[in-house]
This record gives sequence, structure tokens and C-alpha cells, in this order.
Amino acid sequence: MGNANISNVTIRPEEADFFAKLARDWWNPKGPMASLHQVNPVRLAFVRDAIDTHWPDAARAVRPLAGKSALDIGCGAGLLCEPLARLGAAVTGVDAAAENVAAAAAHADGVGLDIRYMAGEVAGLDIGQFDLVTSVEVIEHVADKPAFLADVAARLAPDGLLVMSTPNRTAASRVLLVGAAEAVGYVPRGTHHWEDFVTPEELETLLADAGLTVTAKRGIAWRPGKGLHLSEDMSLNYILSAKRA
Repeated sequence: MGNANISNVTIRPEEADFFAKLARDWWNPKGPMASLHQVNPVRLAFVRDAIDTHWPDAARAVRPLAGKSALDIGCGAGLLCEPLARLGAAVTGVDAAAENVAAAAAHADGVGLDIRYMAGEVAGLDIGQFDLVTSVEVIEHVADKPAFLADVAARLAPDGLLVMSTPNRTAASRVLLVGAAEAVGYVPRGTHHWEDFVTPEELETLLADAGLTVTAKRGIAWRPGKGLHLSEDMSLNYILSAKRA
């Protein structure tokens, strides 16, 4: 992590270790991270809409991020980095767990994508600013949320776009995302700590404190016959876009 001082360490070491142990199975759609594979297309639909709204000239392009840079914070094994690269972006993925970064780099190499992966905390890496910054299912694993969002905002170019998703802290999410999901093996036991979840209102306030304003917000909901989908129902999980205020 180079010159990062202790105040910039926001990801709990035990959280990084937990996900590092899953790294080798991250790309198996039927493995422990199956839930991420199922939610990824839903997230990407929101990301594409956010890109088209933020950069209207890109709306009809097959590669709307051509000529733009993208940073995925907490990239895991690259499930979001790879589609961003296919949309044309020069992508950097950062993760606190070196094992995740190694798995991500190996997978990108295997499918012929040129993605820069780096291990460490985003605050401790001299990587400049990016047109698009994404951080999905990360802030709920962060100890110091205001410090983390200040680091995120520092990586966003003046006219850049931020996309974040996270579980909501509701009675429904306590039952379904933590209790039931772990009980049936939908997510590995220990993935979620409900008390660390952030409500949309809390996140919007935290983002405002970091100098960012929310531009769109949708729930990621599930129902029989339809599966995971973008919805007005934010009781389980939500995704939002933001820009500099």
C-alpha cells in the first residue's frame, strides 16, 4: 500500500481475507459467488443507462466508454471490470485482497482483455482520476465510510460519473440477505454483516459530505418468475449514480 497511512485503511483485514479465500471460485457461475453472476447483468443495465444519461453522445455507441477511463474499487475477480472494458473503457481494478487481483488478471488474460489490476487500498495508490468510478457491494464492508467515500470522490474526474450499489439496512434485508441467503447457501456464510448496511438516505448524505450529488437511484429486487431486476423497491439492495455537486 505504499505511503498510505493508517487512517486511510478502510477495508477491514478480515473482510479482505474472507473474499480472498473465495478468489479461485469467483468466476464459477455455479460456485460460491453465484449470486454475483446473477446480479451482474442487472447492475450493468443500470450502468449503461447511467452512462447514456451522463454522456448522451455515447447513447447509440456500441462502445460508449471508448476514450474514457474507468476504475472499479473493490473489483473482486473482475466481474464488472471485464464488461466495462468491452464497453470501450481503459479499466483499472483495485482490490484489498491480492488473491482477487491475481484471479482477475488471470481471467482477463485468458479472455484477451487488457485491464490493469492493482492490490491495495485506493487511497494508497497513485492512480489519478477517472471518468467512471464504480464500487459495487463494497461500502458495507468498510469500517470508516466517510473516509472511504472521500477516497472515492478523489478518484472521480471533475465531470465524472460514479456508480455504487449496496444492500439496504431493512428488516427484509436482515431476514433475506443475511439469514435466508446464508442458510440456503446463496451467499457464503459470513458474507454480510447487517449492522454495516447503509440506507439510501444515509448514503446520499455521506455522498453529499464528499461533494457528490445523486443523479439516479433504483432498487435491485427479486420475485418469482422474474428473478433479479431493477425496481422501485429498494428494501433489499439498491444502485445509484452520482456526480460532483
